[in-house]
Amino acid sequence: MSAFLALAWRDLRLALRQGSDVVLVIVFFVLAAVLYPFALGPEPQLLGRIAAGVVWVTALLAALLSLERLFLADHQDGALDLLALAPQPLWATVLAKVAAHWLTTGVPLLAAAPVVAVMLGAPASSIPPLVAALALGTPSLSLIGAIGAALALGARRGGVLIPLLVLPLYIPVLIFGAAAVEAAVSGADAYPPLAILGALLLAALPLAPLAAAAGLRNALR
Repeated sequence: MSAFLALAWRDLRLALRQGSDVVLVIVFFVLAAVLYPFALGPEPQLLGRIAAGVVWVTALLAALLSLERLFLADHQDGALDLLALAPQPLWATVLAKVAAHWLTTGVPLLAAAPVVAVMLGAPASSIPPLVAALALGTPSLSLIGAIGAALALGARRGGVLIPLLVLPLYIPVLIFGAAAVEAAVSGADAYPPLAILGALLLAALPLAPLAAAAGLRNALR
């Protein structure tokens, strides 16, 4: 556990020291959401109806931006080889790096999502389920993204390959995340979609680090 926390804290400090990745995620998230009113028109009813989907799609795309650097820097400077030889299991190393990734991307997206939703005219009743859905869904995005980052490690144009690998796996999270908000807006119970998001997170939590660890071992051969 001490090695896990030390590695997560190391990655968190490196990300915050650079700062560019965190700022890039937030700026992309806000700018991409702002483009929708220009494309669809300023009609409040239309924007309010699609606000949940817009927030989820832009958050998903913003989370993709920093996935390439999840393992790349450690792979280039040889630190990943040392981590693979450490007594700590490689899946625990992956989990620590995913935790740091979520803290530097998922948490800022959680903070910015209500502002973007209100800006798009989303009803007030949709904000709590939107935040709850993102709190359950964004960790799954980081976990699933780690699989794609590990499989694309060392490949030519890995930044292009990662979205092709992970976007199909992101679809269930996107569907049930938007469904939770739509259910709350329509007066239905938002609990079933949120429960499914929780189940997806519980499934990804043990499986994704193991799959990513296998991808890293293959890249290190």
